[in-house]
Amino acid sequence: MTRAGKALCLGDHIDTDAIIPARFLVTSDPAELGTHCMEGLDPLWIAKVVPGKSLLVAGRNFGCGSSREHAPLAILGAGMSVVIAHSFARIFYRNAFNMGLLPLEVGDGFTAFAEGDELEVDMTSGRIINKTSGGAIPFPPLPETMRAILEAGGLAPFVKKRLEHPAARLQAQA
Repeated sequence: MTRAGKALCLGDHIDTDAIIPARFLVTSDPAELGTHCMEGLDPLWIAKVVPGKSLLVAGRNFGCGSSREHAPLAILGAGMSVVIAHSFARIFYRNAFNMGLLPLEVGDGFTAFAEGDELEVDMTSGRIINKTSGGAIPFPPLPETMRAILEAGGLAPFVKKRLEHPAARLQAQA
């Protein structure tokens, strides 16, 4: 699995209120939430996003604050499927997987990326390649179950698929 796009960089301690302000929590529609992504940080930020061609890069403690599932949904709804960060707030990290958003924690490696860099995330090799600078940084491989949750589109579709196909569930347990 490979994902590519231009880096959109943010700083440290971006909280869920910055990702999606509370006034927009009247819906859980990703497309609607996506139109307001990062509005708590910069009302014009969303104009930088090219759906399917932008990757979010952030500093330390991304997604801190409240535990709302709306934050990863807003990022997905804006058209981004990956967040690369130094570190994540634990609840955001798990919510991201549950919603189908790939969070990649790379420690100080996040400084290898600048705004607008062309990046490629190669899940097979476990590397993020900076096509602009020519560099690459590794990331830890995802556990098989987490990859399966992402491939299914999140935790709910993953569970639904396993319930509908008991044979697949038994193979996974073997």
